[in-house]
Amino acid sequence: MTNAAEARRAKPDWPAVRLHVVTGKGGTGKTTVAAALALALAAGGKRPGDRRVLLVEVEGRQGLAQLFDAEPVAYEERRVAVTPDGGEVWAQSLDAEQALLEYLDMFYKLGPAARALRRFGAIDFATTIAPGIRDVLLTGKTCEAVRRRASHTHAGHGQSGHGHGAQHGHDRTKQPQDRVFDYDAVVMDAPPTGRITRFLNVNSEVSGLARVGPIRNQADAVMRVLTSAQTAVHFVTLLEEMPVQETLDGFAELRAAGLPTGGVMVNQARPVVLPEDRLKKAAQPGGLDLAELEAGLAPVGLADPEVVTALSELATEHAQRVLLEAGQREELSATEAPMYELPLLTDGIDRVGLDLLAAQLRRQGAA
Repeated sequence: MTNAAEARRAKPDWPAVRLHVVTGKGGTGKTTVAAALALALAAGGKRPGDRRVLLVEVEGRQGLAQLFDAEPVAYEERRVAVTPDGGEVWAQSLDAEQALLEYLDMFYKLGPAARALRRFGAIDFATTIAPGIRDVLLTGKTCEAVRRRASHTHAGHGQSGHGHGAQHGHDRTKQPQDRVFDYDAVVMDAPPTGRITRFLNVNSEVSGLARVGPIRNQADAVMRVLTSAQTAVHFVTLLEEMPVQETLDGFAELRAAGLPTGGVMVNQARPVVLPEDRLKKAAQPGGLDLAELEAGLAPVGLADPEVVTALSELATEHAQRVLLEAGQREELSATEAPMYELPLLTDGIDRVGLDLLAAQLRRQGAA
């Protein structure tokens, strides 16, 4: 990273944002980046428990449980991780049916009746036949967590499991008295790029279903949060043509819908192992001087012609890949959004890897 970029990252890029929506094309590591961002946002407190972040998944894939080596994440909020400085990450898996039951009980006092309807399949029918209602329920539940004021006592169940910082048994912790909100930030592991605008633009989705009444009021309240400076939608991408194009399209669609865009998070970035002046030369088949390469490898006993040829081919492949990725970075610069790069972790993703990615996000100013 250049000195100018380091200077720009001296302070977090999103100080006013409390809802971080993370989207991306399938296969780009969206859930992993969302988890790393939650850890990054939870870090940096002055004392243990000073910062608390809620990580929400809305697709029911239980990807968060796998990342934190924990039991399946439930509808109830549970602590799944603690940062080295004592920050807390809580997780919640939202379910449209349970959210609708809660909604009916809250606004219509239909708790027992709604549960009876669920037994007959009416709740599932309602959320399936009207997908706009489903999105209002999921986004509404998330926005409620964003707006929720601190009560200075946070009750919840500890998340059992073997991940670093996982809690066991019932947990009840007092909040710092100066906390205004229950959570300092909420991170949503959102649907993929292809449907993120429709998912977030709930006013449009319910306009034909409810023009007045509680559902419409709920949609309006959700949109006030989603269109405010409290929200940013971040895109996770790889430096490949299809994910980059979907990212560009996603930025354009969100901006056209009046929804706030965030940063571009380039995942699985590969290290560059050739100096810049050699890349273009190496990218051409036969561009490397085999005799020169052989002379350089001789002192370490690797001057065998087959080894030299194989290494030359690897260098060409690497150079071509680096130049291709440079072109994709240039394409992404059209978004005029902050860009963050996360390294390719060849040993897979575990808690150590998540902490490494979180540290990279903090260093680059994403949190």
